[in-house]
Amino acid sequence: MIILSVDYGDARTGVAVCDKLEMLASPVTVINEKYEPKLINALLEIIKSKKPELIVVGLPKNMDGSLGFRADACTQFAEHLKEACGIETVMWDERLTSVIAHRQLHAAGKREKQHKGIVDAAAAVEILQSFIDSRRRK
Repeated sequence: MIILSVDYGDARTGVAVCDKLEMLASPVTVINEKYEPKLINALLEIIKSKKPELIVVGLPKNMDGSLGFRADACTQFAEHLKEACGIETVMWDERLTSVIAHRQLHAAGKREKQHKGIVDAAAAVEILQSFIDSRRRK
């Protein structure tokens, strides 16, 4: 099944998608939009193009596993996205995905200055890859 992942942020939102076989997550884009209705409209265009059957939204948990104020914002955003597109939306733990994304970009030879524009898409890839790997283990 095609699955889309979203790393929702205040200023930038990363998007990734996996293939039908759920083998590999790939970056799609980073949306630079703070205003939620415009962000959702941009995501609807991607959804129309990629035709996912499921959407995974990163859930920022604290390192101790508790949920903070940011988790509430992401959960609310996921609900608004589901209402707008009608596709099942699930929350997935995104702890350390940005750290991993930064490390991978650095290992790929990207300078720190170059990370800003792409790290959110890389984090969305990490969220989605973790999700599909978990599904495969079950």
